[in-house]
Amino acid sequence: MIIAERIQSNVQIALDTLRANKLRSALTILGVVIGVSTVMTMAAIVQGIQGQIIRTIEIAGPTTFYVVKVFSQTPVNPDRLPKWIRVRPDLAIAEADRIRQLPEISYAAIWGQANGRLSYGAQRTQVIAIIGADDRYQEIQGGELLDGRWFTPAELVSGANVAVLDEKAAHKLFGRESVLDKEIRVGGRPTRVIGLYAQPGNIFSPPGQDIGAIVPYQMLDHQFTLDKTNAVYIPVKPKKGIATADAQEAVTIALREMRRLRPADKNNFDLITQDQILDSFNKITGVFFLVMIVLSSVGLLVGGIGVMAIMMVSVTSRTREIGIRKALGATKKEILFQFLIEAATLTGLGGVLGILIGLTFGRLATLAMKIDAAVPLGLTLIAVMVSVSIGLIFGMLPAQRAAKMDPITALRYE
Repeated sequence: MIIAERIQSNVQIALDTLRANKLRSALTILGVVIGVSTVMTMAAIVQGIQGQIIRTIEIAGPTTFYVVKVFSQTPVNPDRLPKWIRVRPDLAIAEADRIRQLPEISYAAIWGQANGRLSYGAQRTQVIAIIGADDRYQEIQGGELLDGRWFTPAELVSGANVAVLDEKAAHKLFGRESVLDKEIRVGGRPTRVIGLYAQPGNIFSPPGQDIGAIVPYQMLDHQFTLDKTNAVYIPVKPKKGIATADAQEAVTIALREMRRLRPADKNNFDLITQDQILDSFNKITGVFFLVMIVLSSVGLLVGGIGVMAIMMVSVTSRTREIGIRKALGATKKEILFQFLIEAATLTGLGGVLGILIGLTFGRLATLAMKIDAAVPLGLTLIAVMVSVSIGLIFGMLPAQRAAKMDPITALRYE
């Protein structure tokens, strides 16, 4: 009870000092505010995107995996491929068909992606993603067919110029007008709209790379220049009750047979599981998060040095006060405690302000990216503890100086 009263009394003294020196105190805690707000903003964004990817993985199903030409955490330059990638054959429709026939597999098809503009009359979109897929796209990616239909077998085989339009792109081109049977241009190619599609609210796509239209893969392959190293893949969904590892083994054997690989030859294709996609994302965002931590640490260091400097000034300006307290019986521990609490109060306020600013900017960023992000409560508590700890660490030297003052010398100070 006595300790609580002392803390409350010392916090009140610290707040009085803050009010008496507003500008000086504000500049002191600015570094703490900047450091903490940077970490909180980045944490909110990373956590939001991670949540989106996890929910997207849940839509496709945790057992779904992908066959790719090469798995790289960052896209490789298709114009400057290393030899070990160049010698790998591109994925083929026949391989997707063979995988689909395996007894362990429920679904497999070849998909691709290109970028282009959609236009209708004078209206056109920005450069957006054009997906080449099949009539079961919705089953894998989720979402809802709002109007019209998906592709017929004949349209898929012939690569007909038909498209299922994303509702956002449709609104840009047509407003509230019906989109069905309208002829638009997809990447400059005349295409008839046969359906209207709404992506699931939790699907993840990088900012600026929204999906504009889904077309038959054959159309995309025949009429667009595809990056077959990075932008062509085969989604594979095992049958219910089949383990992912067993399905992957069956796919690996089938592809090695089709590509006539000998037992000693390495695979000239890669398989990616949902866990690998999430792990790759965590590594990429981890680097950015680490950079933000380092940058914010500089801000916190500057804030800590500022706290130490202002506490030194405070000790000097309050020398007589310290002398009077000691003359009245205050011990070294009590003087030390007083100035440590004052330093911790300074940085604690900076931490709280930094959290509020960081969460606000993080929320604005996730709203702009259309990401549903929760408040990182764990990191919030850590941020408060770190900011208070900075006050205690950098306030120790000034507090020790105050505690060691000789009361007679302090009383004589002018």
